[in-house]
Amino acid sequence: MPVSEGTEAGLAAKFTAVRRLGLSERQWRQYLGIEARALGYGGIAAIARAAGVSETMVAAGVSELESGELEELPPGRSRRQGGGRKRLEDKDPGLGPALKGLLEESTRGDPMSEITWCSLSLRDLERQLARLGFGCGKDAVARMLRADGYSLQGMSRTIEGRQHPDRDAQFRRINAMIAQFRGAGDPAVSVDGKKKEQLGPFHRAGRSWRPGGSPVRVRDHDFPDEELGKITPYGVYDIAANRGFVSVGTSRDTAAFAVNALRLWWQREGAQRYPGARRLLVTCDAGGSNGYRCRLWKDQLAVLAAETGLQITVCHFPPGTSKWNKIEHRLFCHITRTWRARPLMTKEDAVAGIAATVTSQGLKCTAVLDDADYPDGVKISDERMSYLENRILDRQDTRGEWNYAVPPVPRPAPEPEPAPPPAPGADLAALAAVAGVADLPALLAAVTVPFAAAREQRLHLDRGRGRRKASGGGPRRLPFEAIVTAAACHLRLRMPYRLLSDILGVHESTISLAASRIAPLLAQHGITRHRGGTRISTLAQLREHAIAAGITLTLPGGTGHDHPGTATRPKLIKDGPIE
Repeated sequence: MPVSEGTEAGLAAKFTAVRRLGLSERQWRQYLGIEARALGYGGIAAIARAAGVSETMVAAGVSELESGELEELPPGRSRRQGGGRKRLEDKDPGLGPALKGLLEESTRGDPMSEITWCSLSLRDLERQLARLGFGCGKDAVARMLRADGYSLQGMSRTIEGRQHPDRDAQFRRINAMIAQFRGAGDPAVSVDGKKKEQLGPFHRAGRSWRPGGSPVRVRDHDFPDEELGKITPYGVYDIAANRGFVSVGTSRDTAAFAVNALRLWWQREGAQRYPGARRLLVTCDAGGSNGYRCRLWKDQLAVLAAETGLQITVCHFPPGTSKWNKIEHRLFCHITRTWRARPLMTKEDAVAGIAATVTSQGLKCTAVLDDADYPDGVKISDERMSYLENRILDRQDTRGEWNYAVPPVPRPAPEPEPAPPPAPGADLAALAAVAGVADLPALLAAVTVPFAAAREQRLHLDRGRGRRKASGGGPRRLPFEAIVTAAACHLRLRMPYRLLSDILGVHESTISLAASRIAPLLAQHGITRHRGGTRISTLAQLREHAIAAGITLTLPGGTGHDHPGTATRPKLIKDGPIE
């Protein structure tokens, strides 16, 4: 008999309550079948309308009851194995091979390793399959990719590159030094410079809670703004106290700035936290402003040690292992989290953001602004470094370039040795007169401009373009008057370059190259090569020729030996060819 509307309404309310009991798909289907059988003719349609399901589902429940298919199924299953809609790759056998062909063309990685990845997205693969005549959605593509061993992954920074042979030993040494200092109640800090940050309305990664529809508006491009400038944070992390200290600089990230951050930390926190300390352990990277090869870093540490009375022990992490420095994952990462989705409009905003950094593990931070100017290119002389190495730095026996101590009381620097007096040089005017050049200044005035023009043309051809900046005004490796005199002596007196090298104190190749370039200009003034006549090959012959010509000649060495090799030779200048 037909079911009335009131009965269906009651059944609907009943089914809503039963559905909340959490029945499985199979239990719900069979329950509806029981209710349909109880109603008799027309019960399947009435139950389907009241429960909001299809008549096919209710009929399947009735069929299972009438056929006695009530056997137990494996846990978690509501249908027998093989039930439900067939997968696309099962319905179309060509789909799987087509997808594998696309994957083979777009797969990257080493074929001999397990690391492979696909360069196409799911939607790209969907479109490629559609062009081949396969109707396959991106979800089905993802399922087949997972079946073939692919998964959606990001990059993992785990490859260290080439490892230093003493990497593990240095790690153990650093850990042992930290434990030793902490056990003695002395400060041990980890220092490093954080990435420079642009000030102004620039985008920063991350998201923050804000009222709907009102995001923080920033510039669409991150072009540098010279007026707003950048900040350079340098951090000092107290390992034992779990306290961070950051000096926010507005100048350059130099070693002087890094050491001054240590100085500010000691003055504002370290001296109060460790009142009886007489030593300090600093762990840092191998490069950057606190690198183990940086001269300025060691020089400024010596100054800081003398100011504070602390013996500063430094342990550098091996190259390529800076991510193991404790400040990276105990301070800097939390500062980045505090700054997320927040533009650093001013220097004060950056300092306030760092000072507001806290963690549930008890980390607290202090931030100060350092407006001092730290110029680039500060050079530490060889004498100062020799003094530091020999009198100040106490390098350890194992990897002394990474592990060293700077004591607080330096010894006085040694007095520099007086420079030896310069060796007397040759009288170029007299030497030129011996070669027949009576007026050397006039000859120089005549050939200086043409020689400079020829040089500039030669350099232009070598460069393939014009000069971009003015020529340097430094001294020549060989004075121009010496070049002219040597060329005249070689041409007219056939003096060998070896003898001229003894007289002028430079390498003979320097003289030969310069003389070959000035020779065409001298030929225009009558100074050419003499094939016969006088040939001077020793200092003694040169003196005899000068005496015969009535010329007083002053030569280096002051001896008259017949062989130049036995004369006192001036120290040769180690130089290259003249341009």
